[in-house]
Amino acid sequence: MIAPPPEKLGSFFLGAKYDSASREITSEPIHYDSRDLVTHAICVGMTGSGKTGLCIGLLEEAAIDGVPALIVDPKGDMTNLLLQFEGLGKEDFKKWVNADDAARKGMDLDSYAQKKSELWQNGIKDWGQDLERVSLLKNSVDYTIFTPGSDAGISINILGSFSAPTTPFDDDAEMQIERIQGIVGALLGMIESKEDPARSKEGILLANLFEHYWRKGEDLDLVTLIKGIQKPPFKELGVFEIDTFFPEKERFKLAMEFNGLVASPQFKYWLQGEDLDIDKLYFTADGKPRHSIFYIAHLSDSERMFFVTLLLNSLIGWMRRQSGTTSLRSLLYFDEIFGYFPPTAQPPSKKPLLTLLKQARAYGVGCVLVTQNPVDIDYKGLANAGTWFIGKMQTERDKMRVLDGLQGAIAEAGGNTELNFDKIISSLASRVFLMHNVHQDEPVIYHTRWVLSYLAGPLTRPQVKGLMASKKNAPSLQRQSIFKEPDAIPRKEEKMIINDAPPSLGPDVEQRFFAVWKSASEAGVELGQTENLSLEYKPKTLAIGKVRFYDSKRGIDVVNSMNLLADAADEFGRVGWDTAQKVSNWEKAIFEEPDHGPNISTEYDSVPEGMNSSKKISKVLKDYSDWLYQSQKYVTQEHSTLKLYQESGESIEAFRMRVQTEARNKRDEEIDELQEKYEPKFDRIAEKIRKEEQDLENAKDEVRDRRNAEMIGMAETIFSVFVKRRSRSFSSAASKSRMKRKAKQKLEDTREDLEELNLDYTELENQLQEKLGEIRDKWEAIGSSLEEKEIKPRRADVKVDKIMLVWQPFWKNERGDTTSAVL
Repeated sequence: MIAPPPEKLGSFFLGAKYDSASREITSEPIHYDSRDLVTHAICVGMTGSGKTGLCIGLLEEAAIDGVPALIVDPKGDMTNLLLQFEGLGKEDFKKWVNADDAARKGMDLDSYAQKKSELWQNGIKDWGQDLERVSLLKNSVDYTIFTPGSDAGISINILGSFSAPTTPFDDDAEMQIERIQGIVGALLGMIESKEDPARSKEGILLANLFEHYWRKGEDLDLVTLIKGIQKPPFKELGVFEIDTFFPEKERFKLAMEFNGLVASPQFKYWLQGEDLDIDKLYFTADGKPRHSIFYIAHLSDSERMFFVTLLLNSLIGWMRRQSGTTSLRSLLYFDEIFGYFPPTAQPPSKKPLLTLLKQARAYGVGCVLVTQNPVDIDYKGLANAGTWFIGKMQTERDKMRVLDGLQGAIAEAGGNTELNFDKIISSLASRVFLMHNVHQDEPVIYHTRWVLSYLAGPLTRPQVKGLMASKKNAPSLQRQSIFKEPDAIPRKEEKMIINDAPPSLGPDVEQRFFAVWKSASEAGVELGQTENLSLEYKPKTLAIGKVRFYDSKRGIDVVNSMNLLADAADEFGRVGWDTAQKVSNWEKAIFEEPDHGPNISTEYDSVPEGMNSSKKISKVLKDYSDWLYQSQKYVTQEHSTLKLYQESGESIEAFRMRVQTEARNKRDEEIDELQEKYEPKFDRIAEKIRKEEQDLENAKDEVRDRRNAEMIGMAETIFSVFVKRRSRSFSSAASKSRMKRKAKQKLEDTREDLEELNLDYTELENQLQEKLGEIRDKWEAIGSSLEEKEIKPRRADVKVDKIMLVWQPFWKNERGDTTSAVL
C-alpha cells in the first residue's frame, strides 16, 4: 500500500515512483507543486495509456486545493468527475455501470456493480486514500456540466461574447481586434464558410461591424449583425464604397446564411442559459470555486470550433483584467486539442491558444492540453509548456513526433537533452508516465494514483441531464418590459373622475404619455374579450434623478440613475417611493401626445391635487430628493485584512477570486518562508543521521573484526595448552573478549542514537506538517471571508432632474377589468 504524506498545501498527489527495471511501483509518492502548472502542461498518450486517469487525478487535486477550472470536454470523459461516491457502495455504482460490460463478463448488474464497488474501495485504500478524502473532494468545488447548443445540461448564452468591452476600445485596441478576429472566424465557421476571416470580404465586413458598434460602446446581437450586413452603418470599407467592395446581392446572401442559422429551432439553445462570464464560470455566487465542464460531444465540428473560440477569447479578455501572480489562480483544461492546434493550418482556435500559452502564466492561469493524436499538433507552439506527461505511444511515428516536441521544449528551457528518452518512452506500461518538469532537476517515471471519481467512460446526454436536473432553471423567453419589476402598478382604491381627454393644466406642468405598445388583440386575449376595448389613462409620477456614491479610500465613484414610476402624489404631495418601479429607457417610452391611434375610445382619470401645479410638483421634487438621500446606499465588498476593495463594475465573483488569489499568494509565501526556516533543521538532523549510519557501519565492522580476533585468540589459547606455552595466551584471549563486548556496546549505542535521530526527524516532520496545516486553515478562513460596507450619498450628490406627470394607458373591457398597455 502506498502511504502518501498528509495533504500538502499547493501540492498535488499524482502517484508513486515506478521502477522500470523491476517493473514495480515503489513506495515513494510523487507530489507536484501546483505553481508549476502556471507554466502549463502537455499530456500525450495513446488510447489505453491511462491519460484520462492521470488528468482526472490532476483535476481532483486542483479541486481539493480550491483551484477553479474551465474544462473543455469534446468526448464526454471529464463528466466522470461528478461520479464521486462518498459511500462507495454497490447502489452508488449500479446506476453508472455498463449493462453490456456486465453481460460480456457473464454477470448480472448487481454483481457487476458490487465488483466495481469493491475494486474502487480497494484501489483507493491501496493508494493510501480513504472515504474522508472522497468527501473532501466532493465538497471542495461546485461541479457543473454546461452543454452549449443543448438543454441536456446547463445551457450557455453566447450573446455575452458579442458584448462591447467595458473599457474604451482604444485603451487596448490590439487586444480588441484580436478578439474580433476570433469571433468572426468562429461565426464564419458556424455557417461552414471557408473564407479567410482576416482577408476575405466577408470577414472584413463582419470585423468592421463589430469594431463600429464596440467603439460606440454598443453590444451586438445576431439580429443587429444580420441587419448590419444588409445595410452597413458605414459607406466605405478602405478606399472603396461598400457596394463596390461587397455588392448588395452578395451581402444579402451572407445575411441569409446567418438568418438561416438564427431561424433554426436548435439555435435557440445558444441564446439561453448562463452567460459566458468567466468570473461566474470560475466561482459560484456564494464564492465556492467551480469546475465548469463544457460537454461538446453532441456538437458538429463547426459548432465545436465556434464555441471553443468564443470561450478562449472570453478567457483572454478576463485574464488581462487580472493582476499578476506566481500562484496558480485558475486552470484551463482541454481534453483533446487535435484539430484546434495544428502545425500549419490556422483555425480560429489556434491564435487564442497560442496567446494563452505565451501570456497566461503572468496571470496565474495554467493550461493543461491533452491529446491522443500526437502527430498533427504544433509542437513549436507547445515549446513554452513546462511540464510534459508522456504515456504509451501507439506507433513509432507517434513516438518520434513526441520526442521532437519534447527535445524542443527541453532545449527551450535549457535542460539536459542527453537522456535517452527514446528508450524510456518505449518501456512505458499502462498508467505509467514519464513526467518532465522544467522546475525539477531530472525527469521521473511514475505510476498514476487511483482516482477518487468512478471512471464510467463518456456519459450520454440523458445521463448528463440527470446529473444536472437539480441545477437547471427554465429560462424566460418573455419580452422585456421597460419596468424592472413585472408586477402590476399599485392602484389607488378611491374612485376618480373620468374625462375623455387629458385634463387641462398650466403650461408649467410637464405632461407626457406612455406609448401604447400592447395591441388591442393582445390585450383582448388577456382580458377574455377581443372587441369593444377602450383605453383608460391613469396619472403617474415619473421621477428622474441620480445619486453619486463616493469613497476615496475604497476607490468608489459611482453614479446610479434613479428613474422611478409611482402613483401620482396625493393631496398632501406624498408619493409611495418605496413601492415605485424602476424604469429603463424612459426617453424612448414616452411622448408629448397620446399615440393610441384613431377610432379608440379613451378615458382619463382626474389629476390629484398634489400634481396640478408647478408649485406642488416642486414639493414632490423635494420629497423625492429627501427620499433618495435617506434611502439609497451603495453596497460594496471589502477585505480589511488584505486591504482589498471591490472595484466599481467588478462582480462579487470577480472580487472573491481576487481575494482568494491574494490569500493563496500570501499562503504560498508563508509556506516558502516556513520551509526555508525548517530546511537547515532537517539538514542538520539528516547530516547527523548520515554520520550515525556511517558510525553504525563502522561499529558493525569492528564487532565483526573483534569476533574474528576473539575466535583466533581462542584457537591460539587452545593450541598453547597442547604445546605447553606460557599463560600469556589466556590473558590475550580475555583482552580480546573484553574488546568484543565494548564493540558490541558501541554498536548498540550507535543504533539507539540513530533511532533517536530518526524519531527527531519524524517529530520535526510532524511539527512542520502541523504548522503547514495551521497556515492552510488560517488562509482558507481569510480567503473566504468578505465584509460588506454600505456607502451613503452626500446631500450634494443627490440630483433630481425633473418630476413629470405621465399618463399610463390600460386596456379596459366592458366588465371594467384592465391590463397595462405598456410592455
